[in-house]
Amino acid sequence: MPKYLYTAKNISTGETKGGEVAGKDENQVGQELRAQGFLVTSIQASEDASPGMGVKFLDRFMTIPLKEKMVFMRNLSVMISSGLTVSRAIYNLSVQTRNARFQKILQSVYDDVQAGKQLSEGLAKYPGVFNELFVNMVSVGEVSGNLEEVLDILALQLEKEHDLTSKVRGAMIYPAVIVVAMIGIGILMLTYILPKITQTFIEMDVELPATTRAIIALSDFVRNHWIVVILLVVGAVIGTRIAARTDTGRHFFHWLVLRIPIVGNIVIKVNCARFARIYSSLLKSGISVVSALTIVSRTLGNVYYKEALVQGIDEIQKGTELSKIITRYPSIFPILVPQIIQVGEETGKTENVLQRLAEFYEEEVSQITKNMSSIVEPILMLLIGGSVGFFAVAMLQPMYSVLENIQ
Repeated sequence: MPKYLYTAKNISTGETKGGEVAGKDENQVGQELRAQGFLVTSIQASEDASPGMGVKFLDRFMTIPLKEKMVFMRNLSVMISSGLTVSRAIYNLSVQTRNARFQKILQSVYDDVQAGKQLSEGLAKYPGVFNELFVNMVSVGEVSGNLEEVLDILALQLEKEHDLTSKVRGAMIYPAVIVVAMIGIGILMLTYILPKITQTFIEMDVELPATTRAIIALSDFVRNHWIVVILLVVGAVIGTRIAARTDTGRHFFHWLVLRIPIVGNIVIKVNCARFARIYSSLLKSGISVVSALTIVSRTLGNVYYKEALVQGIDEIQKGTELSKIITRYPSIFPILVPQIIQVGEETGKTENVLQRLAEFYEEEVSQITKNMSSIVEPILMLLIGGSVGFFAVAMLQPMYSVLENIQ
């Protein structure tokens, strides 16, 4: 019989063991070890050698598309539940993925697992790809012996997050295209059409209104100093990005986003949905309330949600209920959120009610994004109409003055 090298963890004691054992194939060896109460992390034929793939240092902090991670987690869950070892499942997925960077990362994780490390340890080396939510839930699954169940929860979490993100991005495409088109038309008017009209005004030798002079001055500046205009635009973009990374700038921009009509409503519902979904997933996987809130606070994007949860952690440790803490932040947590959490605390079914709350807000976001075009279209029409009207009045005023003088 062929011999296999293996590493496994005792589900009861948490002790890791490894060695060499003879067996018909990998599946038979894995079944025997599981029958003895071990969670198998890797099995490899003695003569096999890991191909090894170099992972650059920067790859540890590079991001991978959410869809790639979603597919990876779902397939990993299916493979492990089908009886494959963790290492073999990781290896199979590393071969299947088309993303070269992700392939190298998975191969590195495979090498770590083959060397006897836990899957969570291998994932933790790449914080840009597998965040704290990933690592902690996988670690809890390894310790408790229900890794398959935890991976299912993670896969569902990623699928919901991908669905939510896709709907929001899709809803923003229409207004983004309109705004870009408006900017392009404005630049064309200032640099090509307006100079021809200006020449006509000069030949008429008529006194121009203030609005017309302002538009002509803007046109002249854009045409004669286009390099400066480009530098100003680039500088504004870079300056905004730098400012947004500072504590003050982050607070200002996140506050501004929450106050923008329509957009603010979407941001609140998305953050509430993510909070409920992630918190529920963490509690289901066996993570304590304090640890779960700490992880959620680092996962949510808006700084005001982070601070609300961080400030509440100390009070929860003193015995204060989460529902009472969240009630203090009505501007970011609608009244429904603390009410639903209170029901969960009273009935002892917090995970279930949070899951339903997440589904409710996800459906709300879905409805808003479906109606986004009908909501935004009147606003864009008013904006476009106002701009065109201002330009038309500024250009027609001098002509009316000429006609009055002729009469």
